[in-house]
Amino acid sequence: MFSKAIVRTPGKSLIDGLTDSKHLGSPDYQKAITQHKAYIKALQSCGLEVHVLESCEDYPDSTFVEDVALITPKCAIFTRPGAESRRGEVEQIETVLRDQFDNVERVEAPGTIEAGDIMMVDNHYYIGLSDRTNIQGAEQIIGILNKYGYTGSTVNLKEVLHLKTGLSYLENNLLVICGEFKNDPIFSRFDHIDIPEEESYAANCIWVNDNVLIPTGYPLAKGKIISTGYNVIEVDVSEYKKLDGGLSCLSLRY
Repeated sequence: MFSKAIVRTPGKSLIDGLTDSKHLGSPDYQKAITQHKAYIKALQSCGLEVHVLESCEDYPDSTFVEDVALITPKCAIFTRPGAESRRGEVEQIETVLRDQFDNVERVEAPGTIEAGDIMMVDNHYYIGLSDRTNIQGAEQIIGILNKYGYTGSTVNLKEVLHLKTGLSYLENNLLVICGEFKNDPIFSRFDHIDIPEEESYAANCIWVNDNVLIPTGYPLAKGKIISTGYNVIEVDVSEYKKLDGGLSCLSLRY
């Protein structure tokens, strides 16, 4: 169960964030702010104490706090983003987490890793090898995890930006799954909630204390998750979709 979350208010520089989804248009800043506030309320409704960090205009993508740190029950690990323009964000989150965790670790060059490529399943961590996460970064993370009694393994990505773009673990052996991962034997042991390609954005959803937050506007995905018995909370994140970001990217939950 989670008790806390960290989020960062998007800055006006958000409109200059990294994206491969230019066909969706530029994000509307005021709308993004409204959506971010609603996201915070959704986390609070699940019982979380939410620590809201000030915006950081120097880093347009800094509202996606998940990518720069991995929080486990025993340690916090600062990543080294594959996007060079985002590496300064690590320092911005480091001062916040060092005050809360006795055990702090760090990924070093030449390793690169963004935590959007890391999916925790109980005591095991799946790590996607992507354009943002290389094998050196993954191996460093696995070494750190082993030190604290956890295990890790890698998954080769072919199409998606991050591992959790197409996968979300909802506890109870339930895996929301889409696209290239559906027939991957690595995930055959799980019970699948298959998300159709036309609703693939909804594959990035988050379990929070027996609730599931999903993006607004994906009725098929919503219905499938509700059928498993979870309470579903819809959150509009349309402006973050324009920056290739999703629900999980916007918070660190622990």
